[in-house]
Amino acid sequence: MIKIFKLVKTNKILIGIGVLLQMAIVFQSCKDELEIPLQGQVSSDVIVFDSDWITLQLAAAYGMLDLNVSTSDPWRSDPSHWIYGEVSSDNAYKGSDPGDQPIIDNAEAYTALATENSYYGFLWNAIFEGVARSNEAIRGVKTGLESGDLTAAEAAQFEAEGRFLRAHYHFEAKKIWGKIPFVDETIEESITNEGVDSWGLIEADFQFAIDNLPETSRFVGSGNSWAAKAYMAKVHMYQLDYDAARPILDDVINAGPYSLAAKYSDNFNAATKNSSESIFAIQHTVNDGSSNDDNGNWGQALNFPNGAPVGTTGGACCGFFQPSQNLVNAYKTDAGGLPLLDTFNDTDVTNDDGIADAAAFTPYAGELDPRLDWKVGRRGIDFNGWGIMPGQSWIRNPANGGPYLQKISVFRASQFNNAGIDAASAWAPAVSAINTNIIRFAEILLWRAEIMAAQGEGDLGVALVDQVRMRAANTEDFVKELDMDGMPTATPAANYVISPYGAFTGQAQAIKAVAHEYRIETALEGHRFFDLVRRGEAATVLTNYLTEESTKRSHLNGVSFSLRSQVYPIAQNVISVSGGVIKQNDGY
Repeated sequence: MIKIFKLVKTNKILIGIGVLLQMAIVFQSCKDELEIPLQGQVSSDVIVFDSDWITLQLAAAYGMLDLNVSTSDPWRSDPSHWIYGEVSSDNAYKGSDPGDQPIIDNAEAYTALATENSYYGFLWNAIFEGVARSNEAIRGVKTGLESGDLTAAEAAQFEAEGRFLRAHYHFEAKKIWGKIPFVDETIEESITNEGVDSWGLIEADFQFAIDNLPETSRFVGSGNSWAAKAYMAKVHMYQLDYDAARPILDDVINAGPYSLAAKYSDNFNAATKNSSESIFAIQHTVNDGSSNDDNGNWGQALNFPNGAPVGTTGGACCGFFQPSQNLVNAYKTDAGGLPLLDTFNDTDVTNDDGIADAAAFTPYAGELDPRLDWKVGRRGIDFNGWGIMPGQSWIRNPANGGPYLQKISVFRASQFNNAGIDAASAWAPAVSAINTNIIRFAEILLWRAEIMAAQGEGDLGVALVDQVRMRAANTEDFVKELDMDGMPTATPAANYVISPYGAFTGQAQAIKAVAHEYRIETALEGHRFFDLVRRGEAATVLTNYLTEESTKRSHLNGVSFSLRSQVYPIAQNVISVSGGVIKQNDGY
């Protein structure tokens, strides 16, 4: 971790919670420990704004990507958005006990309040801290260019990197709150979030990055021109601007350096991160010498199974973020290996809901997409090498959270000493070096397929969808049964059947199939709620979900989705500190 005391002029940027003083702010980054002590007030005149200095400023901006201002309740702003993108969707329940972290209960029930400052204010502050650090780097670049400390080429690349990061942070804010201010390097006081063309300004930043970043990243995880193109396409997809997204996606697919990883599970494995599929991901490390493994994925600290798997010590925590029955059912296929687009939720995949570990249980024998068992932990299936998931003893509150566990943020048993924190040294054994994926190449393929389906183009996107499906059909990647010694055998753990479509029956099936494929491919990665909102389907899908799911989970009885919940409330203390310049979203 780098702790940098920034010594600059005392400009103020008021962006919501508090005044972010551009003086003596402590920055963190995934780097070796370095301390620069504050020796008193220092004028910017003594700073040399050269490449070394700007590199430190950018390191601070990158360091905020995990949105972890501190390890104090970091799940409030976890960049995977498991709360805001999954628990608020049809993919997951909050889990744990009723009343534990009650603001997450409110997010799940669509009763979020503007007064819940400890979550929505904390998240706002974390995101705009990233904006502030990006702006500080951009200001430093411009000062360095003027002073001659930077060459024009250095300045262009460094500014592009800062604007790439600034665009990322603003995009995060935009998808969460909708109505946001756009804070650039010239802003020195609070600005409004009304009447702002934030999409256009985000696009301008990404375009500058496209035009000025090299094709190859400066270091693993940093922005490059291809990542900027992919992100620009994502921005257009969130506006359903298919005509603008199409040529960019074609360029990334046909000329870019990316491809699907050989194994689907490689995307959620600390040992295979930063593969050819990873376009932009937040880098996490542990056992790197940082205090309390601060650079691990602390935002998912609550999401370890409540029962301690074999090999961990000190107890496990905390049983949050449990997949829904609806999501598990979505992975059903027919005998030919195709999804049940219209009928997947008519009957449930067999589960052990209400069945004790010691009681007899017969697992589901029907056809399943193999991606299910890399995303969801269920009884009778190996849990990332920790052994067979035994059932309710690993669930903190089965009545509230149901019978399933999420697996994608839980490190492999074989990586316990080098990719996951020793549970004896931390209260949260879930913290690991597994990256948080922001954009994967599979998404690029499916976005392009979405456009083809929606516009009646070519084969309606079937070849791209089948490319994603056939990667999942890699039998070497199927979760396997275990032998008596707990070692994987050659036998698949379930009846995995997955096949290509070959052709869609028409445009209606194509549109439905692409949306379904995106859901099951990216489930539990933080996208589902925002994807439903961007496609205008949140109200319909979530209302239907609640009607059925409330019969399985009593805590969803009486819950209803309202249109105001398509964006989250802006915390009241953000509005108060801005002097009322920041305006609340409608309905809150």
